[in-house]
Amino acid sequence: MIGPAGVLRERSKTTAPARNLSQAIEAAVHNLLSSRKEDGHWRFELEGDTILESEYVLLLYFLGRDDDPRVTACCRRLRSQQMPTGGWTTYPGGRVDPSVSVKAYLCLKLIGDDPRSPHMAAARRAILGAGGLCACNSYTKLYLSIFGLWRWRQAPAVPPEMILLPRWFWFDIYDMSSWTRAMVVPLSVIWAHKPSVPLGVTLEELETESAPTRTRPPLIERFWARAFSALSSLIKLVEWVGPLPWWRRRALAKAERWIVERIERADGLAAIFGAMVNAVIALRCLGYDVSHRLVQAQLRELERFEIEEAGEIRLQPCLSPVWDTTLTVNALLDAGVDGEEAPIQEALEWLLAREVSVAGDWRQGSLRKAPGGWCFEYRNDHYPDCDDTAVALLALTRIRAYGALETRRKEALARGLSWLLGMQNPDGGWGAFDRRCDKEILTFIPFADHNAMIDPSTPDITSRGIRALLAAGLGPGEASVRRAAEYLLREQEEDGSWPGRWGANHIYGTGLALRALGELPSAAPRDQPAPLARALRRGRSWLLRVQNGDGGWGESLRSYEDPTARGCGESTASQTAWAMLGLSAAVGARTDPREAGATLAALARGADFLQDRQRDDGSWYDHRWTGVGFPGVFYLRYHGYPQYFPLAALAEYRSLQPGNWG
Repeated sequence: MIGPAGVLRERSKTTAPARNLSQAIEAAVHNLLSSRKEDGHWRFELEGDTILESEYVLLLYFLGRDDDPRVTACCRRLRSQQMPTGGWTTYPGGRVDPSVSVKAYLCLKLIGDDPRSPHMAAARRAILGAGGLCACNSYTKLYLSIFGLWRWRQAPAVPPEMILLPRWFWFDIYDMSSWTRAMVVPLSVIWAHKPSVPLGVTLEELETESAPTRTRPPLIERFWARAFSALSSLIKLVEWVGPLPWWRRRALAKAERWIVERIERADGLAAIFGAMVNAVIALRCLGYDVSHRLVQAQLRELERFEIEEAGEIRLQPCLSPVWDTTLTVNALLDAGVDGEEAPIQEALEWLLAREVSVAGDWRQGSLRKAPGGWCFEYRNDHYPDCDDTAVALLALTRIRAYGALETRRKEALARGLSWLLGMQNPDGGWGAFDRRCDKEILTFIPFADHNAMIDPSTPDITSRGIRALLAAGLGPGEASVRRAAEYLLREQEEDGSWPGRWGANHIYGTGLALRALGELPSAAPRDQPAPLARALRRGRSWLLRVQNGDGGWGESLRSYEDPTARGCGESTASQTAWAMLGLSAAVGARTDPREAGATLAALARGADFLQDRQRDDGSWYDHRWTGVGFPGVFYLRYHGYPQYFPLAALAEYRSLQPGNWG
């Protein structure tokens, strides 16, 4: 049964009777084909934590819509997600997060939940135990300031004058990651206007006498943190002394133009929840009426994120159709679905229609390439990304069409490849949205505590980039491929693993790195560099060591904060698939017979795990979250991950069976 927004829901699903490998693959293919949208694409739910519902409620209060029935429905969601110990977390099983918990507590208090009731008292104890209001991150304090629940003078300065800084200066807004930029520009407008919307409640009961103790950071970090804090104080002092000069008006005018231009070229500002909420508040600060088309456009896009079920509303942080479609198409092709059949051809046409054809913020990274590539969402013209583009290129290289559609495919492939090559960083790797966005000093700015201020190269995206270049016909000796491989070799950890930025965590990074590096020796088997062979062996050995007793693999999101949790956690279908895909690629990379035997045995156990846990409709369900937004701050559950990744892994494993080699 397909639930709201194409979400595969857990209820009414049962584990299927034992199937053989081909039957399991066939059932998974049928499951994916049955979840296809009418126009040929796929989209699964993208689930985040309750900070989304809380901020939606607060936005409705800001707009004077406290009687909106969605407020009640969102608050039901907040109650249902409260931990038994009283607080709220960034992912199921995580520790109490003060920012997430304070916003949830505030929303429940606003709609009339008695602070003396057991669930509110428990929430209060949990928040105080986590450090109280003082422990909240800077974004939460800025939100609370809007409603008179925190002091603007104690919130970090977000001066709009940042947008006036030129590119030749040591820092400007394009040195921030794209997602931070999209949130901070409207936030700077809000900070400049300092709106006041009293809610008629206080949070005094959540205040503590002292700030929470933290681990003492290194001296260089303390220096820059204090320097930026002093600058923030100076900016606030200048504001307090007297009228601001003409550059404040100029900065606000430029920020307004920046926001409006990007709203009109996307499904909401940057097509992400946080930026869109900030945009609505910023536009209201600038004098736009709620009925204005730009405000209404943002509100309509936010409504698309709503999923209503059993009287509750939960919000998605964004929509993931391009990501889900490209990964699904690749999995179906892996499983043997004919690329000339209607589902693949229709998906190809859908993807070609969504190629980005205009220059976006990436142009600021000293790049003068023509537009190309794909974004994550339906429409987000300013922000194509390297990960989606790489997976789309992998799909396009494997599909053949006819006539005009084939011409479009070849042209899009050429443009996408050129754009991806242009986005390669000087270190050989790829970041997500920008080139050369790696100034670590910016991570010490007071409002940078969301842990995503920059967008440097990462092993996971670089691994997909390598595979896309090879699939498009570049040889392993090409400079771009060689530099990317060298980057991966440098980034391998001492234990043999690679970290994952966008998926949890070292299982994700290691599986992708092995897939990429495993393809290089196959192109030149007699000239395998020793460092490459050693890296493959170490990565393979690490995955074999962390395989669970049930045959699967799992790694908790806690590993982003606790290195001892690396590779440890309850087995999930998606993480098992990532490990299997990496090991399958490593098997063919000139492995000696003993290593190949151990790897094939581990793969067999992994395949058994997936087959045993496949449900009667051919799907899988991950109870544990395996997606990442901002490490340590915001995590995700991709409902599509346990659908297409296990299919790809089982199909790859089948290709290794006797009779399928070569």
